[in-house]
Amino acid sequence: MANLQITWLGHGGVLYRSPGGRWLWVDRWTGAPTYADAYRTPERADVVAPTHGHFDHVGNDCDDVVELAQAGGQVVCSHEMSLFLPSRGVEAVGMNKGGTFDAAGIKLTMVHAEHSGGITVTGGEHEATREVGCWGWVIEFEDGTRVYHTGDTDLFGDMALVRERWAPSIAVMPIGGHYTMGPSDAARAVALIGAQTVLPVHWGTFPALAGRPDDLASQTDAEVLRLQPGEAWETR
Repeated sequence: MANLQITWLGHGGVLYRSPGGRWLWVDRWTGAPTYADAYRTPERADVVAPTHGHFDHVGNDCDDVVELAQAGGQVVCSHEMSLFLPSRGVEAVGMNKGGTFDAAGIKLTMVHAEHSGGITVTGGEHEATREVGCWGWVIEFEDGTRVYHTGDTDLFGDMALVRERWAPSIAVMPIGGHYTMGPSDAARAVALIGAQTVLPVHWGTFPALAGRPDDLASQTDAEVLRLQPGEAWETR
């Protein structure tokens, strides 16, 4: 069995290539000015697991989710998002916080996040927003490796329960600030979670997202991955 490979796509997007050879896409947004060009056309999609409906994580009208679903990916999301996606021709597995779903051999547990999650709906006279919630994922891969993909969130104390219940070795979390927690609170989150390796995302896309990996690294003993969009890191 191969190692887990994690690729930062730019902004909040991550591609996980699992030890069993499955491709799991989380929050791919091809409209990001920092998006990795090599991943504009999905070579493969087995599982698609967004964390909320904001355009910068799924595209307007969930276009990025739709494209990945058309490439063969099974979509797993909130119950509310699963009710919206059939209007785009996509059938999804809807769930809620506390539930676990096995998608292509990868266990996805939906957990809390502190954020909002409205889909930008276009096509009418005016753009509208449809709230579908926000969440994080605890992802358990075929070899037992666990990743806590927090989604867009602020720091909250119950991150300690993620450590107590699942003890993830890897965390993927935002550090940009303004719309999410910044580096200082992300460092506190790492301490609560107990992860040994952290991939910071949701930074550098726009001037408002001012947090940087070095800011996080100076405040935690965990290994901080300094990837550029399109670069990958592999478990050892």
